[in-house]
Order: sequence, then C-alpha cells, then structure tokens
Amino acid sequence: MKINHLQTILSRFPRQRILVVGDVMLDQFLWGKVNRISPEAPVPVVEIQRDSCFPGGAANVARNLRALGAQVSVLGIVGNDSPGETLRNLLDEGGIDTSGLLTDEQRPTTLKTRIVAHHQQIVRFDREKTGPLTPVLEQAFLRHYEQSLAGAGAVIFEDYAKGVLSQRLFDRLHQLARRQRKITTADPNARHLLRYRRLTAITPNRMEAFAAAGVAPAEPAENVLRDELLLRVGNLLLKKWQPENLLVTLGEHGMCLFRHGKAPHHIPTVAQEVFDVSGAGDTAIASLTLALAAAAGPVEAAEIANHAAGVVVGKVGTATCSPRELAQSFARRC
Repeated sequence: MKINHLQTILSRFPRQRILVVGDVMLDQFLWGKVNRISPEAPVPVVEIQRDSCFPGGAANVARNLRALGAQVSVLGIVGNDSPGETLRNLLDEGGIDTSGLLTDEQRPTTLKTRIVAHHQQIVRFDREKTGPLTPVLEQAFLRHYEQSLAGAGAVIFEDYAKGVLSQRLFDRLHQLARRQRKITTADPNARHLLRYRRLTAITPNRMEAFAAAGVAPAEPAENVLRDELLLRVGNLLLKKWQPENLLVTLGEHGMCLFRHGKAPHHIPTVAQEVFDVSGAGDTAIASLTLALAAAAGPVEAAEIANHAAGVVVGKVGTATCSPRELAQSFARRC
C-alpha cells in the first residue's frame, strides 16, 4: 500500500466510533531482576523493582483502538473491587467511554498478574471467576448494548472465555448489529468456541482456527500458500462461519486472508524483533476493524493489522500502536 493512501485511511480513524463487547480484565506487571536461585526450591528469586497496570482482554482492544485515534465505548463486567476501580480509571483516563462497564457483586474483576525479569515473563497468576451472567445482569448488559449500538460504526466481540459471551447472548447482540448494518468482527477463543455466523471478519490464530475446524494441529509449512492443512482449515471455516473475511494470524509467518471466491492472500510478517506477544491478537482485531470502518479494503485492512501487530510485539508488556508508528512501519517496507 502506498503511503499516501495509508495516510488517507489513517485520517479517517478519529471519525470512527467502535463498540467493544466482551471479557474485560486488568493486566498487572511486576517488573524485577533475578540474581539468585531460591535455597527453598529450584526457582528464581525475583527482586521486584516496580509494578504497572494496563487494560487487558476486551479492554486492551479498546485501548488499542483509542491509541489509533478512534472513539471507543467498551461493554463488559467488572467486580466491586480495587482491580475493577483501577481498570475503570485507566480507561477513563485514556478517553474511553466506560458507561457500559457493569458491576457484578458476585465475581472479582479478572486480574492477570505477570512477573517479568530481564524482559522475560517468569510466571503469571490469574484471579477470576468464569461462570455465566445472572439473568438480571444479562438484561442490563443487553440494554446498555442497545443504547451504545446506534452511535457505533462497528462492533468487536472479544471472547476470552470468562463467562460474559454465552451463545444465546452473542446471537442476540450480533442479530441487533446486523439489523443496523454495522461492521461486526470477532476474536474467537479455542477454549470456548461460539458459533460465529456471517460476521464481517473473524481473526483466529492458527491454533484457534484448527480447533474451530476440527482439524488436528500440525507444524506450519514455510510457504504459507502451500500449507495444505492451513488452506483446508481456511476453506472449512469459510463454509462453517460464512464470514466476509477470515484473517488467520500466523505469528512469525504473518497472516493469511481467506474470502469466498478469492484465492487466499498471504501477508508476510513485518515484525523486526519479538519481545512479547502479549496482546498482539488484540491489536490485530482492533486495527483490522478500525481500518474496515474507515473504508479500507479487506486486503488493505489486513496489511494494516499485520503492521500494527508487528509494532506491538517489539515492545515489552501489553502494548499499543500509534498512527505514527503504523506509518513508520509501512515506510520501512517501501
């Protein structure tokens, strides 16, 4: 894509409002260094030097959209606790509409605590409850969704298998969005595969795509367009999910875009160095959806998603990509 055309697409980003729906969480990082092994067990002793918190899950998708300049609303569930308050404050400070963050008194805010030493993640602790929403909370969720939908150009469904998106609720939410002709995209979860049908775009990674297609995982081929199993999986999911666009993210092999009636399109990775893949999928679906909302074509939107993901994996921790970084990434390839 030529830089001038990219700049035209980027200039439309601030005019787009995107609604992000799904499992929000708080990502906590404890940063330290390791100088010795514990005398109590063969494990490293990490001397914590600082800590930081970032929006995670669907909240990180919202954060990525905002970093790219979009107007963003997020709809999800938090607990009546300190992590929930921290998450709400972080999103508010970032200029994200949090009126759709509903409080569940019966569950904690999902909290992922990562201990990082010398730029390497040592261990992660998860605090969460993943049961379904109560009928009362589900109805409140639906009301907030209907209120937010009218002003949005696109909806991102972000399922992290934490209990928010049941099949019944997803079907209702998607039906309402389709009636209003909204762009709809989803990032599936291999542990909680919903029946996605007729979305604008779906962005599974390789493992999620194989699981959804019911095909046993296999080592990827070096030449993506000669990877017979991947091509088979792509065709199976086009028939099963019937999306307009299926973008399978492939890590170091980039991405592959599948569409009905068109040959698969491989987009090689542009990542220069990989420090941390945390949140790369969030960046991919955020940038893909925003580009589609800004009238980019499917291949253009996929290229933008590939470059944005390439930027964030070069950073440590849950990161985002700015329009300037996106433009610079494209410029390096011209």
